[in-house]
Amino acid sequence: MNNEVLITKYIDYLKYEKKLSLNTISSYSDDLNIFILSINNKDLLKIDTKEIQIFLEKEYEKSSRTKAHYITVLNNFYDFLIKENITKTNPLANIKLPKIEKKLPDYLTIEEVNKLLNFPLNKAYDFRNKAMLELLYATGIRVSELINLRISDIDFTNDYIRIIGKGSKERIVPFNDISKKYLILYLSDYRPILLKRKTNEFLFINNLSNQISRQGFFKILKEICFKQGINKNVSPHTLRHSFATHLLNNGADLRIIQELLGHSDLSTTQIYTEVLNEKLKKDYESSHPRAKKED
Repeated sequence: MNNEVLITKYIDYLKYEKKLSLNTISSYSDDLNIFILSINNKDLLKIDTKEIQIFLEKEYEKSSRTKAHYITVLNNFYDFLIKENITKTNPLANIKLPKIEKKLPDYLTIEEVNKLLNFPLNKAYDFRNKAMLELLYATGIRVSELINLRISDIDFTNDYIRIIGKGSKERIVPFNDISKKYLILYLSDYRPILLKRKTNEFLFINNLSNQISRQGFFKILKEICFKQGINKNVSPHTLRHSFATHLLNNGADLRIIQELLGHSDLSTTQIYTEVLNEKLKKDYESSHPRAKKED
């Protein structure tokens, strides 16, 4: 079998048997294709451990997290080939995952969020952007979940949105009065302008009346941050982290935050308790008169 056939079989397995999300499947496919390019399209069934190690050291020596990611992707791929009796050995069997230093998620302060969200509203796409950012911060949903929202996913009577998250798991997430106000305003007055008499089931659309893309949203966010004078490296996930951190700081139960974020494992959500503990430690050290070390 050639490389293209092998990857197609694996992607079909992820899609139909593992039932992974389209974003995850696309990520796996991209990673495997990057690997194939790096080995000059050599037969994947003839790759040995040394060649895998050269790839990892040459391309990703500076990032243990990226290196670990590629080890996981390639390891799962070769385990699949063994399971299907396509090959007998996994060239990554003796390659260990690197130790990854746990990095606390970046988040914005409440003041920074307010600064970000209070940008001038002049044109139709400003009101669309306002509705998107307010909803993202109000719900903590992923950017992929935001751009895939359909109008039918919004319940204005009970003030919640229906989300299809990772692994095609459905969850219900409430939104607040401010995000509701701008959603209604966008839908009633400004979405029709962007739609230009066309039809589109997706909630957020671009200036061509098509579903807005991840790249499009990221560009919008960067532009607003620049104009609002926010110098942090803000990504769509930063607002998700801010949402969770602010809820926890204000006394929300960790399991409620887990449910809202769509985490299948509570340990994933517990990272936000470390953010809170780190903040408490810094506040203590900067405020307590005897917390500073003596010279």
